[in-house]
Amino acid sequence: MTRYAEIKRTTKETDIRVRVGLDGAGVAKIATGIGFFDHMLEQLARHSLIDIEISAKGDLHIDQHHTVEDVGIALGQALKQAAGDLRGIVRYADVHLPMDETLTRVAVDVSGRPYLVFKVGVPQGKIGEFDTELVREFFQALAQHAAITLHIETLYGVNSHHIVETCFKGVARALGAALSIDPRQKGSIPSTKGTL
Repeated sequence: MTRYAEIKRTTKETDIRVRVGLDGAGVAKIATGIGFFDHMLEQLARHSLIDIEISAKGDLHIDQHHTVEDVGIALGQALKQAAGDLRGIVRYADVHLPMDETLTRVAVDVSGRPYLVFKVGVPQGKIGEFDTELVREFFQALAQHAAITLHIETLYGVNSHHIVETCFKGVARALGAALSIDPRQKGSIPSTKGTL
């Protein structure tokens, strides 16, 4: 089974191409012009075992907002397209992701119903040149356009880098598990309604 998609999104603010392979090995090829964001997207690929290729050119001379949000939109669209009609997927997954002093809990439902609960406090406004308020914007765009229900809560933590990284790694682990194929489903839709 090949679950693959490519999305191209071009606006007056950004020019983005995303490719994903859901049944991959976590290979990442990322270039957004935002170093820390690239690092987080590499974590998302590596720990979900989803192959992700992203090239993005945005109006970084203004700020990072449009680039980060539009990457979330395009990546969400690619994930949704690659997942198809969702036959045979596990659907639900959750993880507690530790990193040193930080612990973040993530739960996901590949439901066709977009929703984000984001209970994460990041002490610093910036990590390097990255605006940490954009973490929520990225996950909001991802959840909306992938049509998933996504809950992210940092239970405790001090270091801003660790807090943000546990969010990305936690989403990676939960999303990879939820989108994986359950052989017991035998290709059926994981819902009593018969559709997602």
